[in-house]
Amino acid sequence: MQYRKMPKTGDELSALGFGCMRLPMKNGRIDEERAISQIRYAIDNGVNYVDTAWPYHGGESEIVLGKALRDGYREKVRLATKLPSWLLESRADMDKYLNAQLEKLGTDKIDYYLVHTLNGALWKTVRELGVTEFLDQAKKDGRIVNAGFSFHGQGADFAPIVDAYNWDFCMIQYNFLDQEYQAGTAGLKYAASKGLGLIAMEPLRGGYLANTPPAEIQHIWDEAETKRSHVDWSLRWIWNHPEVKVIISGMNEETHIERNIASACDSFPDSLTEKELSIVNRVGKKYKELMKVGCTGCGYCMPCPVGVDIPGAFNCYNLAFLTGMENAGFHYILGLSGVTADGEKGYASMCVSCGECIDKCPQFIQIPDVLKDVAAKFEGEGFEERSAGVIKMFVDNLKK
Repeated sequence: MQYRKMPKTGDELSALGFGCMRLPMKNGRIDEERAISQIRYAIDNGVNYVDTAWPYHGGESEIVLGKALRDGYREKVRLATKLPSWLLESRADMDKYLNAQLEKLGTDKIDYYLVHTLNGALWKTVRELGVTEFLDQAKKDGRIVNAGFSFHGQGADFAPIVDAYNWDFCMIQYNFLDQEYQAGTAGLKYAASKGLGLIAMEPLRGGYLANTPPAEIQHIWDEAETKRSHVDWSLRWIWNHPEVKVIISGMNEETHIERNIASACDSFPDSLTEKELSIVNRVGKKYKELMKVGCTGCGYCMPCPVGVDIPGAFNCYNLAFLTGMENAGFHYILGLSGVTADGEKGYASMCVSCGECIDKCPQFIQIPDVLKDVAAKFEGEGFEERSAGVIKMFVDNLKK
């Protein structure tokens, strides 16, 4: 495993961190046995930074991670979780959430504590509630060691937040599609110039960059002299930036964990050639031409009051343009009909444009408007008949 030093803390952190937002599922809940096995495997193979948050998996993520860190594993890692800033109504709430997190995680301190999902307006709110005094006190009494924030705002909001407090580190969304989005490369360099350690989230853009690339994109990757998988290229591009100390990857497949660890072992700063960087940028340009909505599947928009599966709908919508309409339409019916998870329907056409999701979206997507486009794409004339046929085929195959 490759390790990189955090500028202010001096900690040598693994270049690959384990993110617990997308743990393996079973019957609608986290598959605890498998998740714990995966987390411990990663730690046994050099990962020493694990990341979770209050809302992940409906609050279950912190509990499962706490269990995974028993039996001596807690001492092997730097533990990160996040203060749910949007839920705060008072200074006392900050202590309430932190103390509850310490209990859920089974620990007496959080090594890297982040004020979660900040943007300009939310930072103003939590600052007025006393978040800087809270962080100072929590560091003083030992409940947290290092204070940081995760950012989901407009680019112009980033530097003022960096300058507003003596942060130890920060987390930004960063990948080769998001060089000019949110904090972007400019924010990355600014935070680094102020001595903050940079953690990169969404390295695979919510999993889109992990999907088998369309032929026109694969042709560009094939131009590289050194042959790598598309996932390896995506991760290496981020690690090529010396400012990035850790990439948080939400890994939930054993093979993905193994491959990402292997990639982290030799993806060093400033190691990509100019030709390779040019290839990555061309791939990014082509993806932007093909993708229709910038959803990362984070799920912050959920639950929808009327039951629309917003991330699922957007995933299928992008797949329609990345892999072909027929394949995406099939997945749309199976994924949103409720049949595969024995749940309720979540079709885009169910949206009533209440707007509750808009303020929650860290990607600033006008969700109701896009859902209308999704419904038009997948649920036109004959949709009931098509969906009945797909569901029947699926059920008949289960019976075989």
